[in-house]
Amino acid sequence: MSRQETREITEIILKAAAKARRETSGEPEPEMTRAVEWPVTLTIGPGLEGAIACESEIGYVNGTKGRLIYRGYDIFDLASDSTFEEVSFLLLKGHLPTAPELEAFKAKLAAYRHVPRTLRRLQSFPVEEMNAMAALSLGTTLLRREVSYVDRDMARPSPDSAITADEDSIPMEIPPYGEAHAIYEFRRLEPRRLRGAQRRRAVEQHLTGGSEAEVDPHLIAAVATIAAAIARLREGRLPVEPDPELSHAGNFLYMITGRRPTPVEERMMDVCLILHADHGMNASTFATMVVASTLSDVYQSIGAGIAALTGPLHGGANEQVLKTLAEIGDPRRVKEWYRAARAKKTKIMGFGHRVYKSQDPRARILAPLARYLARTNRAMRPLLRTAEALEREVVASLGKTKGIYANVDFYSGLVYRGMGIPPEMFTPIFAVARVSGWVARVREYLKNNRIFRPRAMYVGPFDKEYVPIKQRRRPRGKR
Repeated sequence: MSRQETREITEIILKAAAKARRETSGEPEPEMTRAVEWPVTLTIGPGLEGAIACESEIGYVNGTKGRLIYRGYDIFDLASDSTFEEVSFLLLKGHLPTAPELEAFKAKLAAYRHVPRTLRRLQSFPVEEMNAMAALSLGTTLLRREVSYVDRDMARPSPDSAITADEDSIPMEIPPYGEAHAIYEFRRLEPRRLRGAQRRRAVEQHLTGGSEAEVDPHLIAAVATIAAAIARLREGRLPVEPDPELSHAGNFLYMITGRRPTPVEERMMDVCLILHADHGMNASTFATMVVASTLSDVYQSIGAGIAALTGPLHGGANEQVLKTLAEIGDPRRVKEWYRAARAKKTKIMGFGHRVYKSQDPRARILAPLARYLARTNRAMRPLLRTAEALEREVVASLGKTKGIYANVDFYSGLVYRGMGIPPEMFTPIFAVARVSGWVARVREYLKNNRIFRPRAMYVGPFDKEYVPIKQRRRPRGKR
């Protein structure tokens, strides 16, 4: 990728970074950036809001200041100077790679992009009739079948070899605080003679048929290939073989469109993948970690993340933003549309965030990138002007009072649209990027694994009398 040809994109990011740093201070939140002294007393809301699940060195989101950090590095610095391959290595290994390490990692990604057996199996399903995320979930399952033997009867652990089905939950519920360490394990998978790292490697190789040094790049590379193939199959076209000379982002675009991307397109996609690689303990990341905590394999865990991302409250918002902008139709109709939407209490997709109460740093980068694309893409100009008018209305009425600003989804769809990517592929792109963060979080958690087991407050009745079926009557108000 030519630095000279993409210099303007870098300048756009640097200007966004400078503006963000002028408008916000950078100090971390002291209550969220220190070691946890278990047990902790917290105020927890519905959906585990406010709960602390674990410690992490991978990523940090400061919603008050609008900062996003990967392993200590500011997202603006990574987006301006790094690549997705470097960022993936950083998330997995904890440090930026040396030149030899990066070349070795790239070589693994290049080798693992070739998944012909998985794609042949995927093509036997009616992908063109499926939701793109459902197809991606299926493709990941087929990928797992290609490399793992754990689904076979001979590989399934015997129930007799486990301490008990959910043993880790029992001491957690015994006052005062339960056991200091997780004790759930399959004894057959963790020989007593192995200790520490050797024991973890034995478990990992049984679960996936390979070491994490091979499995992790395999997932990062192969999920991108599968997603690109789904885009092709949905259009009635055959998948495109990856090009070993292209970067991860460049290959992804090439395998979707069938043409080599321009340096600007390749750089733009690279930035988008970096921005989506990790984002704290969100729903899909939590889902991957919950599944991994049961000692299910990493492929199944990533499948859980994809399933969580399929839900419209997590993934798909950028696709809905484009529909909203098309519905408004013209920037001159924004005020009228917004007034009606507020009166109906309609949720406006692309605004507000569960964590951010200031401007989303990713949106700070994507907004000017969308404007950059619109300079040469006349078709996206009306949508962009409508988007900018809507953002002004929302921020003017809800920004300072409610902390509601445009989030990453508001402009990412416009950027993808400007690169010619169909809207139904927007959420799969999210998954392609997030695999790096998912895998990194799973690996970190498994080092001190404890099966997740929250409790629910029972609010139902007691002492109900069992009535034989012939004597039962339908309760009033029940259908």
